[in-house]
Amino acid sequence: MSLEFRVAGVADAEQIAALVNSAYRPTTQDAGWTHEARLVSGDRITTEQVLALFDQQSAILLLCFESKIVACVHVQGDQPGAAYIGMLATDPKLQTQGLGKQMLRHAEAYATAHFAAMTLNMTVLSSRPELLAFYERRGYALTGEVKEYPLSAEIGRPLAPDIHLLALVKTSPKALASGL
Repeated sequence: MSLEFRVAGVADAEQIAALVNSAYRPTTQDAGWTHEARLVSGDRITTEQVLALFDQQSAILLLCFESKIVACVHVQGDQPGAAYIGMLATDPKLQTQGLGKQMLRHAEAYATAHFAAMTLNMTVLSSRPELLAFYERRGYALTGEVKEYPLSAEIGRPLAPDIHLLALVKTSPKALASGL
């Protein structure tokens, strides 16, 4: 499979929203291991919300097979020396082939190169121990910070009252190399 990384443009917004929704909130027959459809109802993101992510301190990175987007991730220059990584999604039919790992490594390298990130931040649903384990195996650690589910962000509604966001952090490879 010949894959290509690239930075998304506005013209990709609709395809990105479709990919993210199929990865996070698919119909039962299309579900990959990363879905949260039994935990949260509604779309994960709309095309308009994707379009709002295009700004100077933000990028959506894509992994494409021919002209089809098969994975994506959002990288936000959070604050000086830090970046937020989110919305990591892989086509459910291609999950377990290492594309998510490749996309995450690409996002970390991008955050380090373009936002001078020394720390990488993300959040994971508290009801997703398998996803938390995935990130921990890649060097992320829980910070102890627990956030309420962001109902006002219009990214779906929790189906259980005890769903929260857990904050994770990783020191970037650049910081490790410099001994920080």
